[in-house]
Amino acid sequence: QVQLVESGGGLVQPGGSLRLSCAASGSIFSINAMGWYRQASGKQRELVAVVTSGGSTNYAESVKGRFTISRDNAKNTVYLQMNSLKPEDTAVYYCSVNYYSTYDYKLYDYWGQGTQVTVSS
Repeated sequence: QVQLVESGGGLVQPGGSLRLSCAASGSIFSINAMGWYRQASGKQRELVAVVTSGGSTNYAESVKGRFTISRDNAKNTVYLQMNSLKPEDTAVYYCSVNYYSTYDYKLYDYWGQGTQVTVSS
């Protein structure tokens, strides 16, 4: 079993900041990558940012320069610092982990429950 505990969502005014965190635990031998996706109402889920175990990052074009993803490997935790938030950033944000299982050492994906981020005045 794998658990992802997400926190940090909420309501913020345009131009404001929020920091999301996601801690992974359970039957994880090692983590290959962790990331954040989002899904706005009526739209498909999209990548926001991802960070690999080696520290490589990838961002959606729409958040480059405003969002920063970081990772604490010792804590199996990923963070998403979101600055200069815009109303179009409003969505449910999902944490994801790509990990090797302790059971069979195969690679799996697991998703969190999601946390709501609302940017509105």
